[in-house]
Amino acid sequence: MQLAIRHETLYRYSAPLTYTIQQLRLTPRSDPHQHCLHWQINTPGQRHGFTDAYGNDCHMLTVRGRHEELRIVAEGVVQIGLLDRGRLVGAEPIPPLVFTVPTVRTETTDQIRAFAETHFRRATDSAAMLALATSIRGAVAYQSGATDVTSSATDALALGRGVCQDHAHLFIACCHTRGIPARYVSGYIDPGRTDHAETHAWVDVWVEDDGFTGWVSIDVTHARFANDVLCRLAVGRDYESSAPVRGVRRGGGHESLTVKVSITARGDNLR
Repeated sequence: MQLAIRHETLYRYSAPLTYTIQQLRLTPRSDPHQHCLHWQINTPGQRHGFTDAYGNDCHMLTVRGRHEELRIVAEGVVQIGLLDRGRLVGAEPIPPLVFTVPTVRTETTDQIRAFAETHFRRATDSAAMLALATSIRGAVAYQSGATDVTSSATDALALGRGVCQDHAHLFIACCHTRGIPARYVSGYIDPGRTDHAETHAWVDVWVEDDGFTGWVSIDVTHARFANDVLCRLAVGRDYESSAPVRGVRRGGGHESLTVKVSITARGDNLR
């Protein structure tokens, strides 16, 4: 599957800014099952490319001088292959245990422990992980705008509503109650096959199946293995460490944000 993607982020301000710095994770990962056929990022200011602690391709964007808006456009075509039961193959330099460390958004509170005790059977295979995803989808109904980027897994569980970000955080928090490595994945989803937004979040979890031990990618929101309609941008411990765009500014007054994402699926025979 090929996905033609265009992701535009536009910040507008009620007063001029004098300085903006943004960390961009807007380049799809180079993984064994996906690679960019071509990709470009257009911004004002200066960009410096680097690889972060989790192996994500990043840019540090700096805009100096008076400006009243900031437009960031990332676009290109990504080739994505099918995964066998969500399994991610290939060596990775980061030990899985790095992804057993909780964050503010994935903290293992009493509420999370109680939910995991009820809905997460004591197994480390893929079947147990899919069953957990199904339980999370039932406990936290998908509702756009119910939460925000600062919400924790406990917040979403108490509310009973959330988005893909909350589903991923809750899944990770449940895994942490058992010491199972799990990480957050940010990226895109082909909207032609789902009723949810084109930007998406899911998880990788470390499993022990018969004949396979390693990372398996699971779309918690849809309670299924990740497939070729998902394009991976970045991985991290939670949303904050894998967010596509985040930064700080000097000046600007009130900020308004508009995000537009378009995704078109292409056949494998197209280049």
